[in-house]
Amino acid sequence: MKLFDVYPLYKVTPVSARGITITDEDGKEYLDFYGGHAVISIGHSHPTYVSRLKAQLDKMGFYSNSVANPLQEKLAYKLSKMAHCEQYQLFLCNSGAEANENALKLASFHTGKSRVIAFNNSFHGRTSAAVAVTDNPKITSPLNSQHQVTFLDFEDRESLERELAKGDVCAVILEAIQGVGGLDQPSTAFYHFLAESCNKHKVMLIADEVQSGFGRSGKFFAFQHYGVEPDIISMAKGMGNGFPVGGILIHEKIRASFGILGTTFGGNHLACTAVLAVLEVLESEDLIANAAALEGFFREEAAKIPQVKRVKGRGLMLGLEFDFEVAPLREKLIYEHQIFTGGAKDRHVLRILPSLGVKRDELQQFFIALKAALS
Repeated sequence: MKLFDVYPLYKVTPVSARGITITDEDGKEYLDFYGGHAVISIGHSHPTYVSRLKAQLDKMGFYSNSVANPLQEKLAYKLSKMAHCEQYQLFLCNSGAEANENALKLASFHTGKSRVIAFNNSFHGRTSAAVAVTDNPKITSPLNSQHQVTFLDFEDRESLERELAKGDVCAVILEAIQGVGGLDQPSTAFYHFLAESCNKHKVMLIADEVQSGFGRSGKFFAFQHYGVEPDIISMAKGMGNGFPVGGILIHEKIRASFGILGTTFGGNHLACTAVLAVLEVLESEDLIANAAALEGFFREEAAKIPQVKRVKGRGLMLGLEFDFEVAPLREKLIYEHQIFTGGAKDRHVLRILPSLGVKRDELQQFFIALKAALS
């Protein structure tokens, strides 16, 4: 049997990793400035993270949600305090796509409506409803296209108000920083207009924080840069630092009923332990502040490179925009300079998503390599 071939693979086979350093099967070391799609939030094999998971595995790895799990309660309390989201309820699942799927389903249950507003260049996942609100026809099957979705541009207030006024919209879903799309962001004025319009028309506002959450933007959630209050917040990726976990935060005004949501593996003992370890390290090492502080240094260094047209994003969720397609540059960085980076739907954008614990001198190494690759 062979694997179903869906990903183009680099000719690198990692076998171990620590911090932002990855070692391949030949002993060659690479710097990880992509974090496996923004997943590695506190660094590879962080000792606190490893020890917490080992200790939990010695006790219990899994039981279903048919019994009480005190770790879920502990996680809900810790997360609400650190994220300043005391007015929300927590539902745990296994991935970002599943988080968005449940967020959309919950919005439809709550409003009794079925149409969704999403934004051009968005990416929300590959499951049925999540991929339907993703702006990529190549990964949307005929089954997915049966969902009722209208795509708009950021800043198009007139179209947004017209669509919401029709009265059949259950939710608007958006990324405060578009990850796969290429690090574009709505303006503060537009995000405020959107939140006010959703409230006026009784439409659920879903903040997709799957990639931007858990400190990556320099705040716990990226929507907090805008001063808005979403109805539902989806999260995953950096939440578990590599352990498969996702979740949604649901505003307290939305009431639960048995059977409305469910999961077998979501919120299991190991998943909760992984997230609690991430929160512990984020807090004890002040990594969210580090992400915010290093953005300035990153922008200063990028400004010294003539080929860089623009720096996009916030915190350590950043993109370098060039006037050429970056795929050959990414190959030079990995094969000639041993540095992992990411691409985007916008082929002119190089995505930079290191661990939130990355150090200034490690960023400096990245820029030295980037200048060499560009020359």
